[in-house]
Amino acid sequence: MWTFVFLHPHPDDEALASGGTVAALAQAGHRVVLVFATRGEAGIVPADLADPDRLGELRAGEAQRAADVLGAARVAFLGYRDSGEDAAAAGPGSFAGADLEEAAARLVELVRSEAADALVIYDPVGVTGHPDHVQVHRVGARAAESLPGVRVYESTMSRSQVASFHAVIADFARASGAPPTDDGGAPPLHGVPDAEVTTRVDVRPWLGAKRAAMAAHASQIGPDSFFLALRSADFARVFGVESYVDRLAASAGPGPLEAALVGVAALSAADVDGPAGSVPQE
Repeated sequence: MWTFVFLHPHPDDEALASGGTVAALAQAGHRVVLVFATRGEAGIVPADLADPDRLGELRAGEAQRAADVLGAARVAFLGYRDSGEDAAAAGPGSFAGADLEEAAARLVELVRSEAADALVIYDPVGVTGHPDHVQVHRVGARAAESLPGVRVYESTMSRSQVASFHAVIADFARASGAPPTDDGGAPPLHGVPDAEVTTRVDVRPWLGAKRAAMAAHASQIGPDSFFLALRSADFARVFGVESYVDRLAASAGPGPLEAALVGVAALSAADVDGPAGSVPQE
């Protein structure tokens, strides 16, 4: 059995970015730990929430329910506050403004306590460019320097995936009668060149769990949101592959993620809209 620690900035990011991978790993019998830098206190406040100061508590509960759906063994928090879109205005205790060494030390302690084989962080631009997403990369990369033997994977999206995402948004907008510029509330995405992706996980068999994990974050992802309103075929087109970059792949070969998933046949497909490929790619 392998142990994987996934670091995410806010509750709901785990379902969107790597929910299928988590479900596949859990089904294969591996231990998955979901770590959140914050409790998402700067997220959308539901109209029926009597005390807005309890948003973090609400979203932490949603994170646990989503983790249960995906089969994750543990949910943990680093203890920082959600920075919001503007890191400069985030205030004390925010993750984006956290001392890098202190934050990395918290993560190192957790990874060591789990005797983890792999740590999953974000790519250098955090996929969306959000300050907390970028900080996940910075903190994770710094922590990795103190974790010899722990393989690091960067959650990312390829440019072809981003192109498919925008195409589906455009189709969704046209079908719903929304203005062509309406993005349905979807975040901006920054894809890496397809050739940089070393590990593509075909998560189509686990899309039911991924969608259910998204729905567990009801304070952020409502039933009429773009993410949940997609037809099954379009949902698979957008979310059917989860991509990672392993900086050691070229020199060290396949790592724990590949070894853990080869038994559930989750590594044989490239992007849903693209040609078949092998994993890892060099």
